[in-house]
Amino acid sequence: MSKNANGPTIIKRKKVVKGGGHHGGAWKVAYADFVTAMMAFFMLMWLLNATTEQQRKGISDYFAPTIPINRISGGGSGAFGGDNIFTDDTLAQSGTGARQPTIGAVPVRTEAEIEADTAAAAQVAALQKIEEILLGQGGESMISEQALRHIVTRLTDEGLVIDIFDLPDAQLFEDGSTVPHPVTIEIAALLARLFASVSNSVAINGYLSARPAPLRDDDLWDLSSGRAARMREMLQDGGLHPQRILRQTGAGDRKPMVADTTAARNNRIEVILLRSDI
Repeated sequence: MSKNANGPTIIKRKKVVKGGGHHGGAWKVAYADFVTAMMAFFMLMWLLNATTEQQRKGISDYFAPTIPINRISGGGSGAFGGDNIFTDDTLAQSGTGARQPTIGAVPVRTEAEIEADTAAAAQVAALQKIEEILLGQGGESMISEQALRHIVTRLTDEGLVIDIFDLPDAQLFEDGSTVPHPVTIEIAALLARLFASVSNSVAINGYLSARPAPLRDDDLWDLSSGRAARMREMLQDGGLHPQRILRQTGAGDRKPMVADTTAARNNRIEVILLRSDI
């Protein structure tokens, strides 16, 4: 038997202390909210500095899509400052003050407007038909090749303008006079026959090319007016009623057709078949 076998047994227990324990994580949430708020603040400051007023308005509308589309408050008693959100200037309760039609709105056309548009379309179609016949666009031309090269036509707001002009090698009238060449008589007779198919009024304008200073005289006005008058007489001889001639003018050399004021192209007669709806 060992020594002190009957003595008391002593057991030592060592207490081990671990970490400081759980302190909670609420401060982390608060810190995250603070960082998010600061980031949003700096982003807002950057947007205010980097965008235009129009861009900022677009951003604002994007985040508030239910706001009514009105740029100016009308000051009315309704929920949105008036009973019509599509007015622009006053937004009064009656909805007056809009400067432009509402997007998507279809304007109501009156019966008179529809009839006027129909009449205008018919006028243009009739003038185009005469132009096609004159130029032979629908088939064989009613005028000779020699005469056709003197003619240029164009449709304008005033009507069908038939420009009859001199060529360097072929004149409409004898030099310095109102005596027409045969080609001019042929053109006038054809125009009179074509104009018989409509009732539109007719205007005639005479123009001349400028003359060099040593040859210049004061009869250009009389000569241009005289040639316009001679064209009127030839149209009437071809059957055009005198009452359909609305005006006859001579402009001398004041309205050249080409940049070279002395060019033969400026010697011309304009016969205008006027629109009856204007």
